[in-house]
Amino acid sequence: MSDYPEFENKMKKTCEALSTQYATIRAGRANAAVLDQIQVDYYGVPTPIQQVASIATPDPRSLLIQPWDGSILKGIEKATLASDLGINPQNDGRMLRLVFPPLTEERRKELVKQTKKYAEEAKVAIRNIRRDAIDKFKKQQKSSEITEDDYKIAEKDIQKLTDDYIKEIDKISEKKEKELTEI
Repeated sequence: MSDYPEFENKMKKTCEALSTQYATIRAGRANAAVLDQIQVDYYGVPTPIQQVASIATPDPRSLLIQPWDGSILKGIEKATLASDLGINPQNDGRMLRLVFPPLTEERRKELVKQTKKYAEEAKVAIRNIRRDAIDKFKKQQKSSEITEDDYKIAEKDIQKLTDDYIKEIDKISEKKEKELTEI
């Protein structure tokens, strides 16, 4: 049964992907990770903001974006406005300032809903990995590569792995929801 690490690795990557998604959700404080999903048109090539500008956090509620090439400032401003950040950048001709207003109760509830949606998507991905693993072991059993007892053991082990990673997703999700609901 050397196939467990393959499936465990996939489940671990799913949890890491969820954490990365959560980093892009703004929780009241300015966090450069909210810009991770934003692409800027840089000479015809969609490029992440981090690759064309330096990003600083001068205070807890704002980000400064200073492009290395001044000609791209308008493009960064356009991309930021088009994103789902919901923040109007302030352009002073050299850099952009993003000021994050305190979250309203309504916005917090929206973000908690989004958090739950991401968690549910991650759980579905984990269950799909479980299904793939069980299918693989079922095929091995049918082709007599493993015994029926080995198949039952593998099925039980994969289910335990699935349960453990679902709990991990719940923990990650609870932490993010707590972060969003605290003032």
